[in-house]
Amino acid sequence: MEKRILAFDFGASSGRAMIGIYDGDTIKLEEIHRFSNDPVTVNDVMYWDTLRLFHEIKQGIIKAKNSGGFDSIGIDTWGVDFGLLDKNGNLLENPIHYRDKRTQGMLEESFKRISKEEFYRITGNQFMEINTAFQLLSIVKERPDIIERAETLLMTPDLFIYMLTGEKCTEYSIASTSQLLDAGKKTWSDKIIEALDIPRDIFTEIVPSGTIVGQLSDSISKELGVDKVNVVAVASHDTQSALLSVPTEEKDFIFLSCGTWSLIGTELDYPIINEKSEKYNITNEGGYEGKTTFLKNIIGLWLIQESRRQWIREGKEYGFGDLEVLASKSQELKCFIDPDAPEFVPQGDVPKRIQEYCSRTNQFIPETIGEIVRCIDESLALKYRKALEEIEDCTGKHYDTIYMVGGGTQSRLLCQLTANSCGRKVVAGPIEATVLGNLVLQLMATKEIDGLQRARDIIAKSQNIEVYEPQNVEEWNNAYKKFLDII
Repeated sequence: MEKRILAFDFGASSGRAMIGIYDGDTIKLEEIHRFSNDPVTVNDVMYWDTLRLFHEIKQGIIKAKNSGGFDSIGIDTWGVDFGLLDKNGNLLENPIHYRDKRTQGMLEESFKRISKEEFYRITGNQFMEINTAFQLLSIVKERPDIIERAETLLMTPDLFIYMLTGEKCTEYSIASTSQLLDAGKKTWSDKIIEALDIPRDIFTEIVPSGTIVGQLSDSISKELGVDKVNVVAVASHDTQSALLSVPTEEKDFIFLSCGTWSLIGTELDYPIINEKSEKYNITNEGGYEGKTTFLKNIIGLWLIQESRRQWIREGKEYGFGDLEVLASKSQELKCFIDPDAPEFVPQGDVPKRIQEYCSRTNQFIPETIGEIVRCIDESLALKYRKALEEIEDCTGKHYDTIYMVGGGTQSRLLCQLTANSCGRKVVAGPIEATVLGNLVLQLMATKEIDGLQRARDIIAKSQNIEVYEPQNVEEWNNAYKKFLDII
């Protein structure tokens, strides 16, 4: 019997509602609602427009009802961000964006309270100022009145589930992005929470990925005119949903989830937390069935997205396809940047910062739009190789194939450059990896699909997959040496 499943997938710049139609053998996707996800800056603070996003969830539910109905709902989002609720269950303030400047200096502040070595040993997380732990520390230090009034902390997807169902819990994969989780015990780390002076009682129970949390509340069902269907806490960090869609039967594989952020890693039964992984600043993130995703976070297509916004501000309207064409026509391997350099994190004039970076490092300075986009794509491909080598060094394994999933696979140029840089075959697709992972986990939660391998087989059968073989390997090996010297 055909099943219709509703997935909400939120990225850092847009969101959409997708219906998955499962016939027992394949999944057909139908986009029913798409909307922008634009931060709002007020008094120099950058917020998520959370209430508007919840309104868009409601619109998606109404459209899903009118398009033929649905049997369950799952929500995935970006990581690290959260909302704080008061004793009445209301938001204390609009959730603040991870790119807000409030976390500047909080890494160093945290190391005064707990050593960097012990911090990493407990969490196994890559140190990034945007992580939940450092956002909370900034509140503890600068706005203690807010934390004193907080009754509950809910990560972004859990906050939306609470708004739909009234149920408060924290899904495992999204909890593992916080740098407050004990990676070995898979529970909140009392030691870190205490060291950072965060109230322990604001944290909720952690539930496994694929848990049926509850049903739509009476008020939501009545307001929207829909049945009280199940709401599933899927692998609600979008990276973990994307990982479920990797079209492989291999136990040991490398995946690259490519969107606003690029995340490259492998799936393990247990975390790797040692001096080497700490030196490389590799993260251990939780996933489906309690597995560990050993991965590196790299700034991804944010660099293209923010550059495009700058060019639009200058009156130069280009689509992403247009930018790829311009990059393809530009000379290769002329200049590189470190995509994760601090100057590329904030909003603003990224093309100018790229030119300044190249000037400072005595390289060719890209002037045209095509040259700048090519610089970004090639630098990302080279950074992927560096991360891949670090992961292989930690696991002691060699991976012949990179499984590249997500929106970035629409860039045939980036896929080919990744194969060239890494000297590995790239299997690209599915594009809609995150949505598909969200959908199959709902189907697994309701026993419609039996197991992860069956889910991956269904996805592989349902989607177009492309293969890219490495080219110009020696030339890229020389470029990689130059890249390492520059960064």
